[in-house]
Amino acid sequence: MIRVPILMYHSVSDRPTAETKPLAVRPSAFADQLSYLKESGFTPLTVSDLVASLHRNNGRSLPERPIVVTFDDGYEDFHSEALPVLERHSFPATVFLTSGWVSDAGKDAAGRPLDKTLSWNQAREAASCGIEIAGHSHSHPQLDQLPDDQLRQELRRNKALLEDKIGAPVTTMAYPYGYSSARVRREVRRAGYWAACAVNNAIAADRHDVLAMPRLTVTDSTTMPMFRRAVEGDRVPLIYIKERVLTKGYAVVRRARYGLRRVRGLA
Repeated sequence: MIRVPILMYHSVSDRPTAETKPLAVRPSAFADQLSYLKESGFTPLTVSDLVASLHRNNGRSLPERPIVVTFDDGYEDFHSEALPVLERHSFPATVFLTSGWVSDAGKDAAGRPLDKTLSWNQAREAASCGIEIAGHSHSHPQLDQLPDDQLRQELRRNKALLEDKIGAPVTTMAYPYGYSSARVRREVRRAGYWAACAVNNAIAADRHDVLAMPRLTVTDSTTMPMFRRAVEGDRVPLIYIKERVLTKGYAVVRRARYGLRRVRGLA
């Protein structure tokens, strides 16, 4: 069985906002984590690299110790703090970018960013350094709670804007908050995405739905021993036991909430 750790970061900052702090990582900790991956012989891939390698008929194969590093939302500190570390270690990564949150989105601005975000120029610069710019919706809503027409608009507007501004195909995305459903995944496929990432705090494997690939959350509370165990696949369910229980419980609540909205004619 193929097993690949996909790491999920958000903000890399010593001074996160109150809203980004729960998912922030200090730059020094991020540097230590990247050093460990490099020294331990992990080979970094973007999400699209991983998906391409999983399609066995394309002539590509996975390296012996693959790892995928991802960042959600597109905060400015990716450019100022994370990108220099990635470049120093020759690590590609994937940034799931919320197009309506881009700092110079102008007439396309939508949603409410939780901190300073990348500009289009910074996103293009990251792409020129080997960073995959991927989709993360247009305004960062809870996709599984949207009516069909709004869901389609969120996905397709995001993809079209990214491709126009970055000048490259966008083939992968991640669900805001990690939430999806069979209906959302169908629309993701129809929008033209090959693959999508959730959260789930598990090691990705070839048995997983390519439209719901699990990732491992990395925050400031992730100690180096925890980080090493997670990327090595050592008792991952125990590391994330609290998060996994909460995720399963909230999934039931979300399905019930969407069903109630449909009954009321709101979805």
